[in-house]
Amino acid sequence: MVITMLKKILCLSVLLPSIANAGVSIPDVIKVPSGHHPMLTAHAKGEQIYQCALSGGVYSWQIQAPDAQLFDAQGQIIGKHYEGPVWEYKEGSRVQGKITGKFDMSPGSAITWLLVEIIGHKGDGPFSKTSYINRINTQRGLPPVTGCDGNHLGQEKRIAYSADYIFYQPD
Repeated sequence: MVITMLKKILCLSVLLPSIANAGVSIPDVIKVPSGHHPMLTAHAKGEQIYQCALSGGVYSWQIQAPDAQLFDAQGQIIGKHYEGPVWEYKEGSRVQGKITGKFDMSPGSAITWLLVEIIGHKGDGPFSKTSYINRINTQRGLPPVTGCDGNHLGQEKRIAYSADYIFYQPD
């Protein structure tokens, strides 16, 4: 019981600073257009899935999809993030987005920060009015730098990552 409690405290001590830092300055290139306000911030922890592919005679790791859980400020799972890209709230509402802006905050150490415009909604829950999403405070998640060649074509690799997602809705 003591170990379980210590694990929960450790988990929250890791999650809360990241969520609290969601108020960081958003670079202009990924700022949400005026007329929208933040409605929810979630911390994501999971993996970026890459596949070894051949394009133009060059082998490289290509992003396939995220596979992550979304957490609230108390460390409770509130949803998931997966291929599409799709963000799904625990009661079933979900949004699909398209990337409209990128900012490389930590070149060589973490995946880019993003501006995502919502292009599809499903359900009537918390995500039903979402119009934009920012991905910020990214950690890790970059594609592998080696191991993609003719012997590994089609192979997948999962790379751990974390990030904060800010969900916006119209004013």
